Amino acid sequence: MGSETSQTLDRGLRVLTLLAESEQGLTINELAAGLGVTRTVVYRLVATLEQHHLARRDGHARVHLGLAVLHLSQGVQPMLRAWANPVLRSLADRVGATAHLTIADGAESLAIAVVEPSGTDFHVAYRVGARHPLERGAAGRAILLGRGRRRGPAYVATDGELQRGAHGVAAPVLGVPAVEASVGVVALEDLDVDVVGPLVARAAEEIAGGLTGAGVSQDPA
Repeated sequence: MGSETSQTLDRGLRVLTLLAESEQGLTINELAAGLGVTRTVVYRLVATLEQHHLARRDGHARVHLGLAVLHLSQGVQPMLRAWANPVLRSLADRVGATAHLTIADGAESLAIAVVEPSGTDFHVAYRVGARHPLERGAAGRAILLGRGRRRGPAYVATDGELQRGAHGVAAPVLGVPAVEASVGVVALEDLDVDVVGPLVARAAEEIAGGLTGAGVSQDPA
């Protein structure tokens, strides 16, 4: 670690990262093992995070993320929309279909940006805030596809899973560990997946590149 960085802050952030990756929470021993430090160090880190409501301990002595993390995360969606909207506009008009950016929110997909095509009379109405199980619809399936996948184009296509007669194609936003998201389009007409798929994947790459430029670390793998 360089001389200009704070070891304590680094460890605290690593605690938050470990907690974010664990649905069941972690014990002090598990956190100590994950950080490679003593239990005493972890106790101090957790106590400090608890004071700021960034961590909490349950009745079984397991540590979880605190509710204050939700307040911090509220600033993420506007940043994602700011980077995504121009890309979604270009994608929507090129494909002639409604384009969207979707993030994972627990076991659901959550649409946080939607752009309708400007040159079509009829298109799918898809609203910001729409939620669906990750296992249903192209957007959620693309997020699942992106988990554990690091390189190479990837996209999925679905027909009528969320709305009868609607066709969707989506690709995961890859290489940005802080974000689980997908970019997709949905249309009332059949989509040529071989043509639309690469366009959607390219849009996802553009958004990933924008997030990296905005200071979100990109996975070097």
